[in-house]
Amino acid sequence: MLESVSVASGRPSTGRAASRADVLVLAHFKGADLDRDALKHDSDGAIAAAAKRSDATGDLGRIVEAFPSDDGPADRVIIVGLGDKSSFSAEAMRSAAAAVGRRLAVTGERNIRVDLSGPIAGAKADSALIGEAFGEALALLTYSRDQYKGTANASTKSKPKLLLHIDDQRFREGVEHGIGLGNSANVARAFSEAPPNICTPDWIAQAAQQMARKYDNLSCRVFKGEDLIKHKLTGIHTVGKASEHKPCMIRLEYKPKQAKRGAKPAVLVGKTMTYDSGGLSIKISGGMRGMKRDMDGGAGVLGAMHAIATVVKPRRPVVALLACAENAISEVAYRPDDIISFRNGVTVEVTNTDAEGRLVLADALCWACEEENPEFIIDMATLTGGVVVALGSTYAGMWCDDDALRAKVESASARSGERVWRLPHHQEYRDLMKSDVADIVNSAPVRGAHPIQGAAFLSYFVEEGIPWCHLDIAGVHASESDKGPYIKNSATGFGARLLADLLDTD
Repeated sequence: MLESVSVASGRPSTGRAASRADVLVLAHFKGADLDRDALKHDSDGAIAAAAKRSDATGDLGRIVEAFPSDDGPADRVIIVGLGDKSSFSAEAMRSAAAAVGRRLAVTGERNIRVDLSGPIAGAKADSALIGEAFGEALALLTYSRDQYKGTANASTKSKPKLLLHIDDQRFREGVEHGIGLGNSANVARAFSEAPPNICTPDWIAQAAQQMARKYDNLSCRVFKGEDLIKHKLTGIHTVGKASEHKPCMIRLEYKPKQAKRGAKPAVLVGKTMTYDSGGLSIKISGGMRGMKRDMDGGAGVLGAMHAIATVVKPRRPVVALLACAENAISEVAYRPDDIISFRNGVTVEVTNTDAEGRLVLADALCWACEEENPEFIIDMATLTGGVVVALGSTYAGMWCDDDALRAKVESASARSGERVWRLPHHQEYRDLMKSDVADIVNSAPVRGAHPIQGAAFLSYFVEEGIPWCHLDIAGVHASESDKGPYIKNSATGFGARLLADLLDTD
């Protein structure tokens, strides 16, 4: 939709006059008139007249336009609705900003002046937080799915490169921060969009290494081949051995220049299944389509690490562990009835090779507990269809029994707009996973509590006393409609902004 978005200080330097923009963006609340600050821009009454039209309702995302005379503030004025003043939030700002961005993608102007100071002050909102949401929405609109299109779809239409002019310093700083977070979420979306014949475990490993070379606060190590055997990463090895694209575990580490004294690392774990055929328990009836996105937990973690290295830069170390494999079919594929022994001593009876994500995550969780001395662990995965049944596409499922960590995740969720909903985690669910011939099964024979089974399985690989949060993002990692800052049937980059916000305030 948009080519790019950036922020300039002060007023526009182009146009018919030095102070005249291509577009001026104003806003008002539902049922409310324009505030006095907005009306100061109204040199000829065109803005006030537009705001009084019947379609200028102030409903969230509703846009009306004015076209001032030559001595006005801009060639075009966009007045966007912010919804109810009583419920105004950063999430409402994202929706309003996305509506503005979509309109600007159509009109094609470049120099955009934004003045939302009146409504923000009227709602007693945090200018920086609202600005962050504004910047995120516009940056998310710069994401493009065109990188794999060829000559049959060549487009001659150029996309606008927005240059934002913002006078309010706190709002401007928030917008710049938000653009950075949105760009990092787009990194995650690009990984998700890559087709499986390109996006193999080795390709992701190379991309992570390239990211580490680009930013001097990152380092990368890749465990593959004999390294997986040596370090007893048997889940990753077992799940990925049937594919010609061999599995690996990627360790990407952020080291701050000045770490807080005694700060332990935060560990982010991502399920990174580059393709999931279901293995010998093969997916049927079109169930394989879209399985290139079974690595979106890892994609979100990669996006978060990009934001951590470039935008957030926390004063604690952060380690990302990507459990990376392709679940394929061959004569060496693992089977139902196999028993796998993990490095922490837990044995698993395989009952379903399509429940593979938890097997690769188990390795990374064991490693995080035994090798990283973590302050806390957060894992993210497209783990179960059951969580989609339970929560749809509105919330990610969250399992976290540590009150302090759960509060951090919920706070970051509120700030980022990437919603999470806590689901239960009790011993009865762990007991569901018991095996007659091994310690546990990887998929219980009952369908009840299906999304909770995944969390219950993973809990066997987290040491008691280490704060841990599991996020099942199967319902939220891809968009179902073309609205807001997202494109229908494309990746959302879920988790990149949430995890970055968590580390920003941690």
